[in-house]
Amino acid sequence: MNKKLIFNIYTVILVNLVCLSLTSCEQNKNLEKANNLTISEGFKNPIGFYNPKPTFSWQLPVLENIKSQSAYQIVVASSQELLPNNADLWDSKKQETAQSTFISYKGKQLQSRQKVFWQVRFWNQDKKASEWSDINLFELGLLNNSDWKAKWIGLDTAKDSIKGVRKFLMHRPQYLRKGFELNSEVEKARLYITSKGVFDVHLNGKDISDDVLTPGWTPYNKRIETLAYDVTNMLSSGKNAIAVELASGWHSGRISRGKAVYENFASPKVLCQLEITLKDGSKKIIISDETWKGTTNGPIRLAGLYDGEVYDANLEMPNWNTATFKDTSWKNTEIEAIADSVKLEPKRHTAVKKMSVLEDVTIVSTTKSSAIFDLKQNMVGVPKVTVPMKKGDTLTIRFSEMLLSDNTFYTKNYRSAKSTDYYISSKNGVIEYTPKFTFHGFQFVELSGFDNSVNPNPSWIKGVVQHSDFEKNGTFTSSHDKLNQLQSNITWGLRDNLLDIPTDCPQRDERLGWTGDAQVIAPTALYNFKMHAFWTAWLQSMRETQSEHENGLVPFIIPDVLQNNRASSGWGDACVIIPWDIYNTTGDKTVLEENFEMAKKWVGYYQSKSNNYIPTIHSFRDWLQPYPTKGGKMGNRGDTPGSFVNTAYFAHSAHLVSKIAGVLGKKDDEKKYKNLYKEIALAFENKFFDKNGKYQNKKQTQTTYLLAIYFDLLKPETKVKAQKHLLETIKNADNHLGTGFLGTPILPKVLDDMGEIELMYTILFKETYPSWFYSINQGATTMWERWNSFSKESGYNPQSMNSLNHYAYGAVGQWMYERIAGLSALEPGYKKIRIAPIPNQPLTSASASVNTPYGKASSSWKIENSVFYLEATIPPNTTADIYLPSSSKRKKPEKKTVIAGTHQFQIKLEYNE
Repeated sequence: MNKKLIFNIYTVILVNLVCLSLTSCEQNKNLEKANNLTISEGFKNPIGFYNPKPTFSWQLPVLENIKSQSAYQIVVASSQELLPNNADLWDSKKQETAQSTFISYKGKQLQSRQKVFWQVRFWNQDKKASEWSDINLFELGLLNNSDWKAKWIGLDTAKDSIKGVRKFLMHRPQYLRKGFELNSEVEKARLYITSKGVFDVHLNGKDISDDVLTPGWTPYNKRIETLAYDVTNMLSSGKNAIAVELASGWHSGRISRGKAVYENFASPKVLCQLEITLKDGSKKIIISDETWKGTTNGPIRLAGLYDGEVYDANLEMPNWNTATFKDTSWKNTEIEAIADSVKLEPKRHTAVKKMSVLEDVTIVSTTKSSAIFDLKQNMVGVPKVTVPMKKGDTLTIRFSEMLLSDNTFYTKNYRSAKSTDYYISSKNGVIEYTPKFTFHGFQFVELSGFDNSVNPNPSWIKGVVQHSDFEKNGTFTSSHDKLNQLQSNITWGLRDNLLDIPTDCPQRDERLGWTGDAQVIAPTALYNFKMHAFWTAWLQSMRETQSEHENGLVPFIIPDVLQNNRASSGWGDACVIIPWDIYNTTGDKTVLEENFEMAKKWVGYYQSKSNNYIPTIHSFRDWLQPYPTKGGKMGNRGDTPGSFVNTAYFAHSAHLVSKIAGVLGKKDDEKKYKNLYKEIALAFENKFFDKNGKYQNKKQTQTTYLLAIYFDLLKPETKVKAQKHLLETIKNADNHLGTGFLGTPILPKVLDDMGEIELMYTILFKETYPSWFYSINQGATTMWERWNSFSKESGYNPQSMNSLNHYAYGAVGQWMYERIAGLSALEPGYKKIRIAPIPNQPLTSASASVNTPYGKASSSWKIENSVFYLEATIPPNTTADIYLPSSSKRKKPEKKTVIAGTHQFQIKLEYNE
């Protein structure tokens, strides 16, 4: 045989063998690893974590060969070198399940300070394994009061306090410090710190973090949150210094009605513990104790959350927070032991931070001594001023949400909140100043006291936007400019009122955690921002507050600064409704487990106040309903009676408790509360509705029908009749809404369920009062407290309770995501997704996206030349039901079930878009 031919044959065989080998290797290659690993409520590699029994979640990579998960394995270890094969804390072993979110830790008990490493791998739908994920970690904070060796310290500022607004005591801010020496370089250092008040902490002259108004606001008589920081790189061998600025904040400052909520306005105090491991193997702990020095003679003279800050640059103390500073003339601090009755726990959601800066500023007006600046967006935070001044002069910085017709400030709605900052200059020339221990709600800033030989410039003012540090979670946009402005107003209203707790408003002498406002906005908030941890942290404060009331009462403000031993229907129900909303959004059962007993106690409170299932308790009713029969403050409650609202929410909460019990496998409770709900519903219908489904009251309101229908409190035949009466009340309002805080969120849902899509679109796109677009037409950049807070024709609402930054009416945002764009969770946590847009005039397109626990989901549609186009993205390990509009309005939408991936559809419409 020809040698060349033999060589070629062998070459072909060899090439084929290599190809077979490569194909086999490719087939045996592991899948790409899981990503976006988080623990509990979405934390990524946290330090100072609060939970020794976390849950684990991850997302599958978006690849063609990965549609779903069939199994997983988690390994947890005390050292990353032990992973993945020698996990010493927990090895879940291979678990045959599609669950990839909120897997409970079942390993060895974890301790304070412990650093924990973990990895996960998964198997796809074809039983093929992935690579191990990147190693993630979390480090626990100080979990027990006994972990603290430090003492509370501070100066007695109460005896030197100043009488401020309403003769309220104002404490001088404190400057506290301690020098110490290290005889070796630092291997590891952690600072654990908190305060009764608010603090800013420094090491060797540098800020430790960019957190603002820490530690935040909890029921301080029950729990104070602590923070932990990695400060390894901020220390060195030799002399060092730790320094703290301390002000009143929520603990020791003026809050709401001026009651002495916490320790009778006691002087602010700080508690800190710096734990250091040196490279020579030794350890050192620096604690707050009587060896610290302090003064109140620093530049921040006064600071209050409502009233603003006074800063005197003449009292600045150069290098006061460094090791070289001489503090021999400062006072010794006073000490206080840690009380067992108040729990010290790591903060369970992220702190407030500077989140953005508004720089697009214009000058509205000037005089010889003042200038008014417009930031073009109602915002919350502080200004950054860069202004020319003369030595000894005082710069006055005032704030307003809107202007009067003569371009002067409208501040009546701030009520007693002075909301004014002052800066006293120590030099001639340009100064820079940003307040530290206050915050304001504003769009306009007035400066006076600057060097009037210089013409004002827009660059003098920037707006530092502050709120809790959560990420954006969703997007919504459409073809309609005003609908897009509504979405912007909703998201700004949320940012501005989510400053450590959910507040009603950010500008006046209130800024409180009203529970009713929170429960109506929570679903919309969860669409727009990653707020799982934020809401669960606030719910803990709610549980702690309820524990003070043996009858199960949940106050209408959390933390409860009013202390009036009162609750309201629609407000206290937040303890049931918000956990249920969080569960449905995230799929996390933990929130139901944590709050189940609180929810049951609240229903028990209703029961204890009921006669024949009709509770007699206080109610704010359908707060701020338009066109109320009564005027003044009583008119604020609207025309839906308190007994009606009480009974409706009593039934609704009992029904939700039954559903929660079912999820948690508590069969007896599920049955008990379902029966209770049915009994309440029967009593409700018998008392409030006649046989024709009409509300038995001369004054008919939209909200009476909405609550009865949405809470499913009527027999089927009565419900059908009641729906007709609802439509009649809407027709009588010229197809405008007539709802307040409680009715507004459910109006779109009820009309949607009734098939009244065109009517809901008509209401949504109304331009005249009362409507969502009405405030936009008056220049609003946030949601308002009232439907008629302001009009260009009549000016401002005469009542001083007139916030121009109030998120409750933004609750329509949920429906915008779910039905205009068509994106919602069909099963808890988006395990199954619904894509069901309902296009209607005047829209020609809309789209939304949400970062679900499994990855990004989106729905985007448009109509062009009578063709409907839809593109939907479904993340791995989920499925979706897609409902396509039919070519004819007479036909029902067509349903298609799909798996992970991007899916496109188009339909020729037989009707005009």
